[in-house]
Amino acid sequence: MSPPEGGNPFDLNETIHQRSRLGIMTVLREAGEADFAFLKENLDLTDGNLGRHLEVLAAAGYVSTRRGYDGRRSRTWVRLTPQGSTALQIEIEALRTIINRADETS
Repeated sequence: MSPPEGGNPFDLNETIHQRSRLGIMTVLREAGEADFAFLKENLDLTDGNLGRHLEVLAAAGYVSTRRGYDGRRSRTWVRLTPQGSTALQIEIEALRTIINRADETS
């Protein structure tokens, strides 16, 4: 899934391209679903920072969350939506195009 025909590969998705959000989406792609604590620990983010990034991704329709309990402990699980998976793949392809262009000139 490359950028649309005639599209500019340098037009990266600003919602995804931010370092922490790209990390969140990549971890979710690998894991399928992850809880808030797992994301926080693996991405070295604070509660507030992770929460805000998840809000941005959810508002864009890229992730969904569900709340539940693990014993008595409340937990929040996050997963990529189909739209988020597609958007991440497009971002990866755009990054590959940029890297390939840079490699061709070296």
